[in-house]
Amino acid sequence: MNLKQKAFTGLIWSIIENSGTQVFSLIIFLLLARLLTPETFGLIALANVFLAFMQIFLDQGFAKALIQRENLEPEHLDAAFWSQVGCGVLLTTITFFGAGLVAEVFEQPKLILILQCLSLIFIINSLSRVHNALLSRKFAFKIIALRSLWGTVISGMVGISMAFTGYGVWSLVTLNIVSELVSGIFIWCAVDWRPKWRFSVKHFQDLYSFGIYLFALKFIQFFDKRSDNLLIGYFLGEVALGYYAIAYRILEVMTQLLIKTVDKVALPTFSRLQTEPKRFRRLFYQTTQFTSLIAFPTYLGVVVFAPELIVTLFGEQWIPATVAMQILALEGIVLSISLFHKSVFMSVGQPVWTVRISIVNATANLIACLIAVRAGIVAVAIAYVISSYLVFPVSQWAVNKLIKINLRTYLQQFATPWVSSGIMVGAIFTVKHFLAATIDSKLLIIVGTLVGISVYALCVRILEPQLFKQIWKFIKSTTFKKNKQQTIN
Repeated sequence: MNLKQKAFTGLIWSIIENSGTQVFSLIIFLLLARLLTPETFGLIALANVFLAFMQIFLDQGFAKALIQRENLEPEHLDAAFWSQVGCGVLLTTITFFGAGLVAEVFEQPKLILILQCLSLIFIINSLSRVHNALLSRKFAFKIIALRSLWGTVISGMVGISMAFTGYGVWSLVTLNIVSELVSGIFIWCAVDWRPKWRFSVKHFQDLYSFGIYLFALKFIQFFDKRSDNLLIGYFLGEVALGYYAIAYRILEVMTQLLIKTVDKVALPTFSRLQTEPKRFRRLFYQTTQFTSLIAFPTYLGVVVFAPELIVTLFGEQWIPATVAMQILALEGIVLSISLFHKSVFMSVGQPVWTVRISIVNATANLIACLIAVRAGIVAVAIAYVISSYLVFPVSQWAVNKLIKINLRTYLQQFATPWVSSGIMVGAIFTVKHFLAATIDSKLLIIVGTLVGISVYALCVRILEPQLFKQIWKFIKSTTFKKNKQQTIN
């Protein structure tokens, strides 16, 4: 199987993983949102802010280094594994005994036991990171997909059962632990590689020289992606953070479904093409256009339907999250364009650029959110989105510098998705104007979505017929691949 076939197969299974996992995860999340209170979600969101910070020290960038490295020796795997496990044990210990201090900072005594229980995740997660990197390196995304699906479904069943029986916040705590545990067991059963009792300092340094940039990147990205949650939790409390967490969750789910699906395959594929600049650039254009074709209309659709989605999916108790959801959905547009920038930096062996851009982004987000936080979650959402749009040109300039893309050709990739999405939004607003008073929210979402999809597809076909044919060919190939796989199984 050549690189193109491996990348295509990997993309199919990455789509299955992300779509399946996110669909099941969203269903579980919706059920829990109706069973639990904003305060409960706020407490877990606060705990996750601290856990996300500690998680930075677990990865150390070794997983990405294993994927990116062209010549990989067994000693590299052993060095990475034992360093990960050592960090996992250390982080669990620190979190367990430091939980009281964190709870005191946020003035939330309930956080102590929550953090102590969730600290087990570090040990569990550390045991399977190298295995997961090996699967990504070999384009074995089928196993990764099945692992994620089983972890999501089993942990979801446990979490919902506990929520129904009145366990409250502990249903979310248990869900997180079970998810990691099931995923870890599955991947150990699926991967033959086992670590040996050895540790090579030389091979550790090989990985560390690449991974140190990713470690720095993770540290910076924490403040980039979590500063809004941290500030809302500290200044506005767990209830406000609960509403914001619900609004942000929709953005998170869509990002996983629409963008990171392709990005998971992009890094190993780009890495194999780092010595072929023409093919590299062509693939970069194709991946960004493919993602924008799906992402632009979806995010704008959420902006239009947010009031109906909140009530239909989560219930009326979450209405205060509506405006924040609409604003954060706009963040998805710039995310869909810029996420591949990081894969470019990593694949050409220049992670330092990712660190530099992330420093700029994190600084802008932190300052913007600090200025806005006392005005409420809507102001924080606006500040967060504006800062991301302001930093995007800097990231784009760095990509242009490294792979010498033609800016005009690059921007042309977004013309059809953008124009078609604008026309689609106009069509949906027309449907809402005439039907909102006569049908309920659920039916309005269904009718509006069908109209929007039809108008969007028609616009793409008229504006760029060749692109439409390629998309249709890809859909048929994907369907055939799935049906063939099901027949074999």
